Amino acid sequence: MNQIDRSGTNDVDATEIRKYWRHPCFPELGLFKARFTQHRYELHTHPTYVIALITAGCERIRIGRQKIVAPAGTIAVVNPEEWHDGEQGADEGWAYRTFYPPVPLLAGLAHELGRADAPVFSRPNIDDSDLAAALMAAHQSSTSPDAMQAETSLLVALRCLIVQHGDWSGRVEEIESSGSRRRFSLYENLIESDLGSPFDLQRLADAARVTRFQVIRDFKKAIGLTPAAYIRDRRLRRASTLIEQGLGLAEAAIAAGFADQSHLSRAFRAVHGMTPGMFRRGKAPD
Repeated sequence: MNQIDRSGTNDVDATEIRKYWRHPCFPELGLFKARFTQHRYELHTHPTYVIALITAGCERIRIGRQKIVAPAGTIAVVNPEEWHDGEQGADEGWAYRTFYPPVPLLAGLAHELGRADAPVFSRPNIDDSDLAAALMAAHQSSTSPDAMQAETSLLVALRCLIVQHGDWSGRVEEIESSGSRRRFSLYENLIESDLGSPFDLQRLADAARVTRFQVIRDFKKAIGLTPAAYIRDRRLRRASTLIEQGLGLAEAAIAAGFADQSHLSRAFRAVHGMTPGMFRRGKAPD
């Protein structure tokens, strides 16, 4: 294993390491490697898939409505827009290597493999030694000067994941058609259209013409979270997009609805395990 999978230091905590970059052949695909002993991810979502190879220790994760324990050698997979968190599942914490492939990338690969749609992964924790080895090779080769090797190893790993573990028989279950579903769509649209403004329960309740208690129940039924957690997640997603587009960290923080850059940094690190500055600097290695 690479040193980061066993031990090391960084500028924050001698027991925690993190690094983020972009794949040299697929710049839309982010990669992350880290070792954590104390860090705890709060519930959040990604527009991409999350494929995390646990390389040491053990991670405890909630993915959707399931709670899993992922020891070294297993792969945790999160579908796009699926709520998840993460924390140490053993005293020594955990180390992992993560891929963030966007939906169009996996949909395109699935199409090449004879499937019409992007895959859904119904098992959040996969124990497959061949896949683990392929993912490790792909992650390590992403920093290699040999671009063809980096591209090939990634495609081999993703093909193995899709063919062996993709599920087209049962798409992610639909939330039942009801007043809660209709109102939740209204909340989503309102929040997305005005993220930079303050929100409280009464504003959401007034928009749907229901009580504040009903707003809480609607969010719980739809996604199993509070309105505050959902709004924070949307603001982090907006800030990430603005940072990728080149906006300064302070400006991105205000535009996304955070009080200031420090507020964004605290929330970003709690959810993503890295600072906004680290995310901004992330790029394919030379």
